[in-house]
Amino acid sequence: MLSNRVRATRKAFVWKSKVSGILIWVALFTAIGVPLAFAGASPLLAWRDAIYITACFAGVISLGLLLVQPLLIGGYLPGLHLHQARQAHRWIGAALVIAVVVHVGGLWITSPPDVIDALLFSSPTPFSNWGVIAMWAICATAVLALLRRRLQLRPRSWRIAHSLLVVVIVIGTVVHAILIEGTMETFSKVALCGFVIAATVMVMLKIIAGLKFKA
Repeated sequence: MLSNRVRATRKAFVWKSKVSGILIWVALFTAIGVPLAFAGASPLLAWRDAIYITACFAGVISLGLLLVQPLLIGGYLPGLHLHQARQAHRWIGAALVIAVVVHVGGLWITSPPDVIDALLFSSPTPFSNWGVIAMWAICATAVLALLRRRLQLRPRSWRIAHSLLVVVIVIGTVVHAILIEGTMETFSKVALCGFVIAATVMVMLKIIAGLKFKA
């Protein structure tokens, strides 16, 4: 009798875990997919060429990837073991760099003067400066990750440096996205930015707690 109750409890726990896992993945795809869908339906893209549209979507995808990254490294995505999550974190990081390159490169092709002004921090639009700051922080993170072993960075030093750069990336990207009145629909954009900030804060608190514990 007792064994039957234990089995029933285990089955119920497994079932709830599977359902909650599915809901988490659905919520993640919704949080990223809805802004992408609204951006695709934006009337501002009606008369734009393929290069500009690709650049815009690369920017939206970059924002979405910033939501995935902390969820991976924090272990919040079900079905992924620690090693799998870390490996995925590296691949998503590489995809983020590519998306940023496509975003900036596409805008460069369609409007070189605007990109030059942005890179020189002389653009009249404030959102450009925040985007450039985030871009350079992403590049710095990528370079630091590639040179991590050569520089012989200790795990603690790597976490601190990486975390500081992530803070710059998230703040710069979110402010950049919020200030732009472009292809992204306002409410879904704000919601996605809020999710990115919330996920980043959760992981940062977890990392800080770990660093204090190991200190």
